[in-house]
Amino acid sequence: MKIIIFDHQQAVAEAAAALIQEGWKRKPDLVLGLAAGRTPLELYRLLVEFYHQGKIDFSRMRVFGLDEFFGLERTHPLSFAAYFEENLFRHVNLPPDNIHLLDGKADNVEAHCRWYEAMIQRCGGIDIQLLGLGQNGHLGFNEPGSSFGSRTRLQALSEETMAVQASLFQAQGMTPPQASLTMGLATILEAKNILLLVTGEEKARILPQALEGPLTASVPASCLQLHSSVFVLLDEAAAAGLKRKNHYRQIQNLINLVPRLD
Repeated sequence: MKIIIFDHQQAVAEAAAALIQEGWKRKPDLVLGLAAGRTPLELYRLLVEFYHQGKIDFSRMRVFGLDEFFGLERTHPLSFAAYFEENLFRHVNLPPDNIHLLDGKADNVEAHCRWYEAMIQRCGGIDIQLLGLGQNGHLGFNEPGSSFGSRTRLQALSEETMAVQASLFQAQGMTPPQASLTMGLATILEAKNILLLVTGEEKARILPQALEGPLTASVPASCLQLHSSVFVLLDEAAAAGLKRKNHYRQIQNLINLVPRLD
């Protein structure tokens, strides 16, 4: 696990964009796992900028969405499908046939989740999986208590997660969804490389439990300690509670650490 602390959020996005660009240079048909939410927005803006500058090409990439709210149409403005369309897909040359997203309105959820896992395998597995960190330690929508062996599935959302989403849905005159479709923790851990982006002081409490605490289903993100190629890209605010923060800084200064994919 490579824990890299940057001075501000912008530098986190820049480092993540550089890693994805590196992955694409190595493998033009890169398989990229996408995460939604506030944290990766600047990353997607930079990737769009890279595309328009000719620094990256999406024509052979394949992408997979990490999760989706159960019950939402893909066209719903609060769906993650709409989020990706607005912030990435419509700005780059990613072929529609190369876009794989979970369907919150799937008629047969179990069959749909099995199909999703099969599609990931058919593409050779995910090369780089983007992740954010939930305030209760969830990855995707793998809430506390999720098995480290879990696969793509329907997942009930915790009260904490629904509370975070409440204002967005209430503004649309809706109650927050009570469930989601999500890649499982085992699915995530099968990615060849993982980029965990964590910014903001609201993540400072849970982050030490995920990175420095014991492996426990109570903090799903602690499973990342088991992976051989995880890049944890942090800003100062998110890193404030890390017990070994000075040690991570020392490593950066000692070897002039620049993130590179394994």
